[in-house]
Amino acid sequence: MISSLNISPSSSLHRSLILKPTNYYYYNSGAVTACLNVDVRVSGSSLNTSSLQEKKSAEIIADEKKFIVGTYARAPLVLSSGKGCKLYDVEGREYLDLTSGIAVNALGHGDPDWVRAVTEQADVLTHVSNIYYSIPQVELAKRLVASSFADRVFFCNSGTEATEAAIKFARKFQRFSNPDSKEPPYEFLAFTNCFHGRTMGALALTSKEHYRSPFQPVMPGVTFLEYGDTQAAVEAIQSGKVAAVFVEPIQGEGGIYSATKEFLQSLRTACDTSGCLLVYDEVQCGLGRTGYLWAHESYGVFPDIMTLAKPLAGGLPIGAVLVTERVASAISYGDHGSTFAGNPLVCNAGIAVLDKISNPTFLASVSEKGEYFKDLLVQKLGGDSHVKEIRGLGLIIGVELDVAASPLVEACQKSGLLVLTAGKGNVVRIVPPLIISKQELELAAEILFKCLPVLDQASNK
Repeated sequence: MISSLNISPSSSLHRSLILKPTNYYYYNSGAVTACLNVDVRVSGSSLNTSSLQEKKSAEIIADEKKFIVGTYARAPLVLSSGKGCKLYDVEGREYLDLTSGIAVNALGHGDPDWVRAVTEQADVLTHVSNIYYSIPQVELAKRLVASSFADRVFFCNSGTEATEAAIKFARKFQRFSNPDSKEPPYEFLAFTNCFHGRTMGALALTSKEHYRSPFQPVMPGVTFLEYGDTQAAVEAIQSGKVAAVFVEPIQGEGGIYSATKEFLQSLRTACDTSGCLLVYDEVQCGLGRTGYLWAHESYGVFPDIMTLAKPLAGGLPIGAVLVTERVASAISYGDHGSTFAGNPLVCNAGIAVLDKISNPTFLASVSEKGEYFKDLLVQKLGGDSHVKEIRGLGLIIGVELDVAASPLVEACQKSGLLVLTAGKGNVVRIVPPLIISKQELELAAEILFKCLPVLDQASNK
């Protein structure tokens, strides 16, 4: 190992190199250099950012295809910065962002309160693990309990991890509640068009067959019923075999379908009668997106367990499972855990997000802008022959088409507007940052309107 080099601290070589023992090759700005036990790194960063900024989209896309496992069919767009509801690619083109990182960036990009919370906490304490207590984790849990039906919180790192925890908690609850039973209820109910995650347990609860089939066999014991079919759901729950029912009050990935109050109330009543748990997945529809802090508040029907994730830490990875005391009493030390979950950094970010979104004035603005935007979309798009329905609540909106939505999504991107697909690929999913202005919504509606003719071209092919 090279143990000493006489390099002046003021020299350009000193500024550009950090010497670290290693036996690896180091890839730097397109050139691979063999180094004998020396790892060449850029001082202050592991990447030469100025060099990378000079790279064009095509080069970066080519590198991605070479070095990253191909699990994403990405849009050919390399984003490098963002502010508010605007994003910019490496060539400097501007885009109006109505995706918010798939309903994650609820406060937009670079919110100053969020930036302050993250930077100040990073300067103090980032991670200690759950072997010890930390103040931001407890404070975020207190806020979540105070603002919800729940009595206790379990933190994890994502929506799919929240689903996995809810599965385990439900099965443990049934064993705890039926100590004399040789086979306590262990099965689960889920519904058509649902999406609960991609890990093996969460995947088993996700209805789309093409997500599950490559990885069979997944967790057994899951029955899928028609979303909204009250009779079938009640009959299944009354069988006494179901540990928990998983349902999204508003389905995001599935196509922006909303449950009815009658459906959720029937599930609640049947679960209470049978001892089954009711689990709401609010990973996408929760935390202010509907104009209510929690989507189920608009129905007045409350769960035993609720899963959260996407917007809770404003872009940092977090998940949470909110439970009643009845459920929490079944959980013991060692039943579940996570190394990174609820660390001080993400929880301080979560506090900043929750404090801002839970303000009644903020929530009222989401409701108002959501109604305004839906009315705009009906006016501008409703007369088009390909538009079947415009639906949603607050700022989670779906435009259902009678053809594939991808040509419209691609045309919007070329015109400076970013939107998503959902459902069976025939729904334009709109989940902008909750801070979006009416002027930005007007611009988005205008771009969508001007891009509609591509649907005629696509349908005539």
